[in-house]
Amino acid sequence: MARKKFNIPDIYQSPIISKVKDANKVMDPTKKDLEPSVLDFGPVRFFVPRHFGFCYGVENAIDIAYDTVKKHPEKDIYLLSEMIHNPTVNEDLQARGVKFLFETDGTELIPIESLDEDDIVIVPAFGTTIEIQKKLKKQGIDPYEYNTTCPFVEKVWRRGKQLGKKGYSLVIHGKHYHEETRATFSHSSDHSECVVVLNPEEAQILADIMTGDRPQSDFEEYFGHKSTDGFDPQKDLEHFGVINQTTMLATETEEVMGILKEAAIEKYGEANILDHFADTSDTLCYATNENQSATLALAETDADLSIVVGGYNSSNTMHLVEILEQSFPTYHVRDAEEIESPDKIQHFNQWDKEIKQTKNWLPSKDQPINIAITSGASCPDVLVDEVMLKILDYFEDTLSIEEVIKPFEEEMDEVA
Repeated sequence: MARKKFNIPDIYQSPIISKVKDANKVMDPTKKDLEPSVLDFGPVRFFVPRHFGFCYGVENAIDIAYDTVKKHPEKDIYLLSEMIHNPTVNEDLQARGVKFLFETDGTELIPIESLDEDDIVIVPAFGTTIEIQKKLKKQGIDPYEYNTTCPFVEKVWRRGKQLGKKGYSLVIHGKHYHEETRATFSHSSDHSECVVVLNPEEAQILADIMTGDRPQSDFEEYFGHKSTDGFDPQKDLEHFGVINQTTMLATETEEVMGILKEAAIEKYGEANILDHFADTSDTLCYATNENQSATLALAETDADLSIVVGGYNSSNTMHLVEILEQSFPTYHVRDAEEIESPDKIQHFNQWDKEIKQTKNWLPSKDQPINIAITSGASCPDVLVDEVMLKILDYFEDTLSIEEVIKPFEEEMDEVA
């Protein structure tokens, strides 16, 4: 896919991180180098991964949404739900007059029936369901006119449709309550029997039901609420493929595929596996792969702690946290305001699903203090800048931004 040039509002432009990213693009155009960049301010050093922040799909969504608001100041403009999972972006759009029709969990805020054909509805990057598309059309609203659905989400849908035409059922690796998975389930169930699995543990349960190591009654317990009506694991998993919510851990999707493929081999034999299990590895999102690979490299640094910036309901952001917390204390913050002082930080714990406060989060040690920092695919780089600047205020005799960024600018000048 050719890289389109997007118009991102100035409020999201970053004076620090953007320079690092620009230099990395010039020095490593093939994206082979995963070695984190180091921003050395003296008493504190930030380790920055090669790939993070806004992805193609998010930039595309922001470009379309802000352009729509700018061009139609006289019209009522609605988003189906949060355009992306970042509160800064969503709150700014609301401040510009955009209203949300649904909460992220699908709860209705404004009835679609109250809209008319002169209103504008923007479909978020996650896409939407066929049912909602039909409701919009009934009101005289074209759901595709202001469609910001990520191209890679649409790629998953197309691959699922190809398999559906061949008589394959679909296993969707994702969070069944997430907007993207709800949309994918809707589009997929239009042509195939579908079931959603959350993780490798659930994939193993489904595999055991396939092979008869678990009773078929277990299917209803674990998957009855997230499968098409009448789904029969014995019949419907005779021919199937695995597609995914694009923000899930890529390694986990591959593990889910592996578990179910082994079950199919056990049941149907390795010689016949291609007739029963479709290879869908091409549906993994490149940006998710890149960001997660870069985060794995970041986890190998000698950082004292890590900070991940992003929305608390952002799936891809939570997976970055999951990777980093295996290596060092990790704090998931929405923005710089969550850092109250060197002694107190507010952060989201995805396992307990609550916001917590941690004291003495910034270690007392001989300087420099090393901090790994990254952000989710829906997080503006400027928010990462603000977090770094907030932390730098806690240290004396730090180098200036100009001094720290200069080597990156010199690298670009040398290549130019």
